[in-house]
Amino acid sequence: MNDLVSDAQAGAEEKTSGKRRRPKFEVRDGCVLAAYKFALDPNATQVPLLCSHGGGARAAFNWAVARVKANWEQREAEASYGLGEEELTPWQGWSLPALRKAFNAAKHDDPRFASWWDQNSKEAYSTGLANATAAFGNWHASRTGARAGAKVGFPRFKKKHRSRLSCRFTTGTIRVEADRRHVTLPRLGTIRTHESTRKLQRRVADGRARILSATVSQESCGRWFVSFQVEVERAPATPARLGTTVGVDLGIKHLAVLADSAGQVAYVPNPRHLERARAGLRRANRALARRQGPTVVDPVTGAKSLRTPSANWLEARAKLGRAHARIRHLREDALHKLTTGIAREYGTVVVEDLNVAGMLRNRKLARHVADAGFGAIRRQLGYKTLWNGGELVVADRWYPSSKTCSHCTTTKAKLSLRERVFNCGACGLVMDRDENAARNLAALVAAAVTGTAVGGDPEVQASKARGAGQKTRARKNRQTSRSAGSQRAGGATPREGTETGHRTRSGHVAAQGS
Repeated sequence: MNDLVSDAQAGAEEKTSGKRRRPKFEVRDGCVLAAYKFALDPNATQVPLLCSHGGGARAAFNWAVARVKANWEQREAEASYGLGEEELTPWQGWSLPALRKAFNAAKHDDPRFASWWDQNSKEAYSTGLANATAAFGNWHASRTGARAGAKVGFPRFKKKHRSRLSCRFTTGTIRVEADRRHVTLPRLGTIRTHESTRKLQRRVADGRARILSATVSQESCGRWFVSFQVEVERAPATPARLGTTVGVDLGIKHLAVLADSAGQVAYVPNPRHLERARAGLRRANRALARRQGPTVVDPVTGAKSLRTPSANWLEARAKLGRAHARIRHLREDALHKLTTGIAREYGTVVVEDLNVAGMLRNRKLARHVADAGFGAIRRQLGYKTLWNGGELVVADRWYPSSKTCSHCTTTKAKLSLRERVFNCGACGLVMDRDENAARNLAALVAAAVTGTAVGGDPEVQASKARGAGQKTRARKNRQTSRSAGSQRAGGATPREGTETGHRTRSGHVAAQGS
């Protein structure tokens, strides 16, 4: 699909898709954007409506992907016959206004929508088209290099029984009822909530909050949820220990080790929700595999054919989904409590810029890293420190917090993962590996401000940089160093950007306020 449209044509389409664009939404002063999520208890009539809206969003997404793809393939075929640009089929843009205009013109005659499109709110189809616009935009940005990270492929169709049912409402009647037990949504009516909505309703009633949108979605456990995007007034807050800096070292043995500038150290145990539930998950997976599922595999040819799944298979799948949902909810609850406590207590929080995606490629640690939720901790600290009047400082990814002695700042060349106790050969310090890393992170802010060593002591000089934390970068220059006749150990040529340089850059990191 990458050969169907050039980067210049795709970029030009996005620029000319709409001359009058709405101004970008900006949060009012003194307010923040927050989400309030509540579980729903829909009745027997409302469940089919919720499923229909989620299915309408999926159908609109697939329609948009198919239309854009067919249009580009048609233009490519016409160009192969020698037709000029002015003779080709007009471009089908992927912007939301262009897709919405084309869908509104086609839904009356298209047999896939003509008989049922008016049963749902227009927001259901706008949700699918908006998701398609975002998918095409991410693909194009990744292809042109404007998006960092792993390459994003061309948008694929969403399968009926695999995609997550979801629909977002931005217009119409969206409110939380005064009884704090019901919510009202367009075309869906008033739906009872499984829990009280007082946290949101009292703010809306007082004028301290304004609902911007509502999204209904179904999780793997089968339960429906509604999430409100709200602009909330938030009074200025001050951490309990405003002048205290804490270093947060994340790990698997201990979820987090907190070492503050006052010398206090706290160990947060890793709850390991997934590990504790693995026995139950194995039983649920075995029960699901023994039921008659929707797919039959021929033992000889390996060909797959579809069939109607049995009721027992559907029940076993729902049970497995509820087990996974419980693990996810327990993890989210634990992480929110941890990050909220840190943000409310300390004025400055220092964390590492961990390469979580790279850590997940280690097949021996991937499950434990995913169960810990390092990325969620970093994301939650970003906005919670801002809400509570604190500051989040992110250390450089190559900063050797574990290899550096927190007392004399001597840096080890190597430190294997199995070494859980840090032994300094220079000063004789013996300390837990994670505590040593947390102390170095806590002292990082003071070192950046005063220009001293890692430990923040003006009398201690930083050790000479050897690039111990850049094994992968040094490997790229190994061949060049050997050809130049380098006599250094390992064949690496000294260059800028080693440990001393990282400490300098880590002092200039910006607070993650957004």
